Amino acid sequence: MWLNEPIKPLDESAQAQAQSRQDQLTKPPGSLGALEGLAIRLAAMQGTHKPSMHQAWISVFAADHGLAEAGVSAFPQQVTAQMVQNFIAGGAAITVLARQHQAQFEVVDVGVKADFTDQPGLVVDKVGYGTANALTQAAMTQAECQQALAVGKRAAERAYQAGASCFIAGEMGIANTASSSLLLACMMQTEIAPLVGAGTGLDSAGVEHKIEILKQVLDVHASSLKQADPLDILACVGGFEIAALAGAYLRCAQLGLPVLVDGVITTSAALVANAIAPQAKDWWIFSHLSVEPAHQIALNFLGVKPLLQLDLRLGEGSGAALAWPLLQQACDLHNQMATFAEASVSSSA
Repeated sequence: MWLNEPIKPLDESAQAQAQSRQDQLTKPPGSLGALEGLAIRLAAMQGTHKPSMHQAWISVFAADHGLAEAGVSAFPQQVTAQMVQNFIAGGAAITVLARQHQAQFEVVDVGVKADFTDQPGLVVDKVGYGTANALTQAAMTQAECQQALAVGKRAAERAYQAGASCFIAGEMGIANTASSSLLLACMMQTEIAPLVGAGTGLDSAGVEHKIEILKQVLDVHASSLKQADPLDILACVGGFEIAALAGAYLRCAQLGLPVLVDGVITTSAALVANAIAPQAKDWWIFSHLSVEPAHQIALNFLGVKPLLQLDLRLGEGSGAALAWPLLQQACDLHNQMATFAEASVSSSA
């Protein structure tokens, strides 16, 4: 099975050469902070001491959730399909950023509860018309989970074959913060309440209702979730678009394609992928810290530090797209600054 293919190893020689170059640039050591380590990481990923970030690829995976029927979102389910049309029309935040960055952009229908006509920028790779309601049954069958993972695999391969230097994934699906909270609670084996936030804009009463619904879901599936493997957990309480994200993150790591991870929902997918293949995390750069309470907890669990903190909670891949220029700037600074020798500047007092 493709999920078990090996993760591409980082190039330790290129990493060492990049570190050596950083040590010789005309600046105090460490004065560019996280940008220095970022350039060195990208060097290890690309196998060169002078990495380059020239082209971003953005895939937004869209799907509906049966759990939306329980009132865990401030928006009705049909907003998922409406937002897919907005992506195609170029009116969403992520499409504004994609145009600004001249990124290759696609929206992937993994499981929206609607049909779309053929349109440029839309990939229909549908597993079903939304997941089942996890209050009464598993969100996905095992077969559906595998199909959704493969949707992400194919998106990663499209990006790789197009020569992209970075893969950004976003998501759209009413009630998907509920599914991500469930996934995180199961993957981290922790209480659900601290992982539940406002999502699309719930008030305090709405958040309390959401917590109660998610507790019920966990009670319904308690016997199935006990000591379950990550794919069983994903099928039980996840979503088609979250499974696609996990598949894309794994495939990028197998192919050696750097990834910018977005917010809490994409991070929940990363947790699943990390449980399947822990080495895959070497290929993921975490873009920002969301205001959703679960995000910091999940990042701490993974032992990673995001690049930005802008109080975002939009999703769509928007935080990752905002961080994309930092990768380019880290590479440009690393590659174009002079060394002390080149600039005839003394490197010591």
